[in-house]
This record gives sequence, structure tokens and C-alpha cells, in this order.
Amino acid sequence: MSKQNLFNAKWVLLPMLLLPLCMMAKKERILSPDGLTYLDVKLEDGRLTYSAGYRQLVKAKKKGAVPDTLDVPMLLDSPLGLYTNVGDLSKDLEYIRQETPENISHKTEYRLRQGKQSEISAEENSLVLVFTNPEAKKRKLMMMVAFRVFNNNIAYSYRLLQGGETTAIVVTGEASGFRLPTDATAFICPQSDPMVGWMQTKPSYEEGYIWDEPITKRSQYGHGWTFPCLFHEGDKGWLLISETGVSSNYCGSHLSDATSDGLFTIAFPMEGENNGFGSTGAQLGLADCNISPYDWMTQWTPYRTITFGPTLKPIVETTITWDVVEQLYEPSIDYKGSRNTWSWIIWQDASINYDDQVKYIDLAASLGWEGCLIDGGWYENIGRTGMEKLFAYCKEKGVRPWVWYNSNGGWNNAPQSARQCMHNSIVRKKEMKWLRDGGVAGIKVDFFGGDKQETMRLYEAILSDANDFGIQVIFHGCTMPRGWEKMYPNYCSSEAVLASENLYFSQGFCEMEARHACLHPFVRNTTGSMEYGGTVLQKRLHKDPDKGNTRRTSDAFELATAIVFQSSGQNFALTPRNLTEQPQFEIDFMKQVPTTWDETCFIDGYPGKYVVLARRHAGQWYIAALNAQKEPLTLSLDIKGYNVKSLITDEADITNTVSLPLKADKKGNVKLTVLPNGGAVLF
Repeated sequence: MSKQNLFNAKWVLLPMLLLPLCMMAKKERILSPDGLTYLDVKLEDGRLTYSAGYRQLVKAKKKGAVPDTLDVPMLLDSPLGLYTNVGDLSKDLEYIRQETPENISHKTEYRLRQGKQSEISAEENSLVLVFTNPEAKKRKLMMMVAFRVFNNNIAYSYRLLQGGETTAIVVTGEASGFRLPTDATAFICPQSDPMVGWMQTKPSYEEGYIWDEPITKRSQYGHGWTFPCLFHEGDKGWLLISETGVSSNYCGSHLSDATSDGLFTIAFPMEGENNGFGSTGAQLGLADCNISPYDWMTQWTPYRTITFGPTLKPIVETTITWDVVEQLYEPSIDYKGSRNTWSWIIWQDASINYDDQVKYIDLAASLGWEGCLIDGGWYENIGRTGMEKLFAYCKEKGVRPWVWYNSNGGWNNAPQSARQCMHNSIVRKKEMKWLRDGGVAGIKVDFFGGDKQETMRLYEAILSDANDFGIQVIFHGCTMPRGWEKMYPNYCSSEAVLASENLYFSQGFCEMEARHACLHPFVRNTTGSMEYGGTVLQKRLHKDPDKGNTRRTSDAFELATAIVFQSSGQNFALTPRNLTEQPQFEIDFMKQVPTTWDETCFIDGYPGKYVVLARRHAGQWYIAALNAQKEPLTLSLDIKGYNVKSLITDEADITNTVSLPLKADKKGNVKLTVLPNGGAVLF
């Protein structure tokens, strides 16, 4: 069958008993477009497994000969399959057919409004295989498995094909696994118990990481690990595991604890999540067999994604999260990035009053920023009439308001208001109309209940309704995004991390701020926007300059986080005092720093120790460096092609930040020393 005919084919499911069971080769190998990433798929004794790695070029023995390749395995034999309410599709599998010619190539080009890159061209080789087993035959069911191999990235997903009267099933779990060598180490965050923590608001992906520890270490709560998960395999390199494409059609997942032989498996939500309401599995309609296997978003399960390579560069720069998903609806307006002032992060609950919000609207106007976030408590302290006055004041100042909401309809005890405005479509659409009429740019919705499909439906419903009214959405106290920047064009960002609020609550967190900041570019921020709320320029975390926890990082460090942390909507922690207390060059930098990026390049770093990252907005490059180590970091940066002319860095200690013209040597290199808890920005 020609490639053209393949894409135009109508896949007709014959009665199961008439299907010839063809023999699958013992091992199918799929290579990436550059030939340097491999995926092996094997069916043996009724079990389907896969393994993956990269191919290292080996110098040819003879001059002029083509270099040989050496397989470097990063993922060992790992299981595949689904557990459902109509049968176990992980065992006794029989190969039926291959839906694709060998190593069919496909290229996707798309624009991402927000993310680490704007214009993306993703080339892949794919393989789609179809299986059945005795249990599935009884219902004339088949399981299709799609493997998509990109350079340094792999994604796979399942689709169940309808053949008889069964049109819907429940996926109760997955056999999908990831087997790593037992000497690998991990940078991963434990999944918390459900309905615990402050006002029963967990799990919210806000636990502390383990750092470079054995993969066989048991998670703190015994429930495994939240995505994304980063692993170090010594001299062989680095590997990142995550998922993408989770919509209302499935639940969110995480990784189990590893077995003694290094096997992690997909774990579904816990019964207690969402206050015990909703299934822990996924309700799934079966695919119409006349649909092409290339209709990726029709009744496929979410994609399991694996990124790896000999260095951290593929991890930091990966776009696999968005390469394999599709936009689910059209944007109602042309959404833009937004830099927002935010009183609550430093001035806390007491600042959610009319007068203080006016001060922060004025601050946004002074900085030339697009927005001001009015946080929880406005419903009681300001009221709707007062909010309408603030909306009018924002319009007068050329600032667009963002408004906080509690998601709660019955899954937590968080008291902050506005409550009961986002939990169902009737009240939500009424609220959205009020917001649109007030010129509101976006909402920040907080305190979700877990990863059940029921909760994923709520995320999607909020996003879809908000888009109808031209409103962007930030999620807080929530799960991580899974391809949502592309799937939902008005999606802005999610917290899903121990964020800046903890600086106010804990001096211990202040002591660890640099270390966390040097971890997130390699883990949490690799697969989705991160609403951290950073760039704190006050030395004390309090409205009163003589109270509160003490920040340990330099101003240059904090300015650099505005580049390192990626989110199109940034709720920065600047306060009115900063306009007069900080050097003018710091304020000038914050006035012009962008929040959307056209290109991202990893330069150097190690998780939790240091990071050097370059991002481009339009024609302007920014290079940011952070150092969490106890010793100064000496860098020699090749700045040719970056067109950077200015440097903000620390002087002899981190108490004084300076702005200098950038001077490179004849080779275009700049030598730079970044102090402990310090940073630098080149622009």
C-alpha cells in the first residue's frame, strides 16, 4: 500500500474469527528521522514490551567509510498493555496487523503561542500495531498501539477498536512501564496522600523532591511519583518520563514506586481524591474502525513520553509535550502574554482591599505591565460593586485585571472566596460574562481535588467556557499541565510546584530557594508552563520592611528567574517599594522583560546546582545564569549570535547588583563569575 493510500484508507474491522493472525517479527525497530534514536518493540509469550535508547556514532575503521553506531540503552524491556473492565489486554496478546508501512515519516509544523519555542517543526517516524487476545475476541475488540519516534523523544498511546456491540469500556489501569537500570538516580517528587494538607486540598504536586537518589527509594507517602520525572544514568546520560494529551477523556496519571529491578509503572488516581467522588479509572468510548490511525486525538489514551540523550540539552529543549497533541478549539480572541503585579505574595490576605489594589494597579501602570492579579478574599472584602470600580480604574490606567477564584464545588474546605462560581457550567458562564463585561483578561482558579477524570473534565470545562468569553486561565493548587498550551489556546499556566508563596511561609524554604530554582528548568518546567510567582526584590518577605523571612538570593538571581522560569502569564512579586528602593536599572529590566519566547537554548547546568539558559523574544536574546552551589561558578560563554550587549550581575558579594556593558574577547567569549545564591542576566 502506498503512503498516500495509507493515509486515505478506511480501516474496516472484519469479524474477529475471520481475521488471519499474522506473525509479528520477534522484534520491530523504529528509528528517529536522524537515525540516532531507536525504539524496539517485542511480542514474546503473549506479552508486549519495548525498549529504547540512542545510537552513538563510532569512528569508522577505514578512512572515508560510513561511521558505525553503537546502541546505548536508556530504557530496558518495559511492559505495555491496558487493564479494562472487559478484559486484561496486557497478556496472551496475539499480533493481528501493522497499520503503517515500516518507519513511515511524518512532519508536523505548528505555532505555539506560549512555551519554550514558537515556531515548531517536529519530524517523526511512526509505527501502529494491532493486537487482540482471547478475552478481547469474545467482544470483537482489538487494541491498537501507536509508537511515535522523534529525535531524542518517544511517545506511545493506545486505542481500542470497536468490532461488536461493546462501544464503551472503563480502563482500570495500565501495564505501561518504564524499566531503568538499578544504578540510575532520580530527581522526582512524591505523590501525596489525598484530602490532606491545608484544608484538604492535596494532592497538588507541591511536595519536596528527592535529589540524585537511587530510583528504588520508596516514595514518602507510598503512592509513587508525580510527573515529570527526571533520571540520571551516569555516563550514558539523562532520561525524562512524563505524559501529555490528558483531556476530559481520561484521568491524569503518575509513576508508581520502582520495583527492586528498576520498573516504574503507570499509576492511576487514588480513591480518596476529589473528596472520594468519581472513578479512579477512565471512561473511554471505543474508536470507530473507519477512522484513520493518524487521527491522533480521537479516542486515543494520553501519550506516555520519554526524552533522553547523553546530555541535558534534549531534556531542557524538548517539545514532545506539544508535538503529539492537537488544538481542541479555536481561540475566541488573540491571546497575549501578561506581566502582572500581585499584592498577595508579599502583602498577603490583608492587602485584598480596595485601596491596596489601587496601589498595585498603579504599580502595574508605572511598570508598563499588562495586568494586575486581585487574589482571594475580594468577594468579602471588596464586593462586586467595588470590583466593578476597580475594573473601571484598570481601564483608565491601561491595565487589565486578573481575578482569583476557588474552584470548590465540594472537594475541599478552603474558605477563600469567591467560591461556588466555577464548579458548574450554569454559574460559571454567568460569572464569565460579568468578567468579560468588566474587561478582565484572565482568571486564576485554585484548590483542585486530584487527577481523576472527573477533575480533568472540570479543568477542560473551565478552559472552554472561559474561551467563549475571551478569558485566559491560570490554575493554582493543581495538577501539572499535559500539552494544554496547545490543546487549549486560552490556557496560560499552572502552579503544580512548591512555589514562591513558601518564601513567605518558611525561612527554610528561603534557604533552599536557589537550589529549587536550579532544579525546575530540568524537571517541572520541561513539560509545561509553571506559575511560580517569582522575582522577589525585597530582602524581607513582609509588607513591613523589618519583618518576615529573609531572602538569601541576590537581586541578579531574582531577575534571572524571570528568564529561567517559563510562563506566558507571570505574576511577579514586585511591590510599590521596589520603584524607589531598587537601582533604576533593575526596574528598567523588569519593565521590558518578556513572558513569551520564540526560542530556548540550553547552555549548561546540573539539576539543583546551576543553570545557564538562553531564550529569544523576537530579535532579542536573554541569557540567564543561576548558581545554587557553595562555591562561585566560573563560566566562559560564547555569545556570538546572541547579540547581547548588557550584563546585570553581582559584585564582590551578593548584596550589591551592578549593570555593566558586555565585553567579549576576540573569539566572542565572555568570562563570568556567578556567586553562590547569585545570578546574571545578559541581554
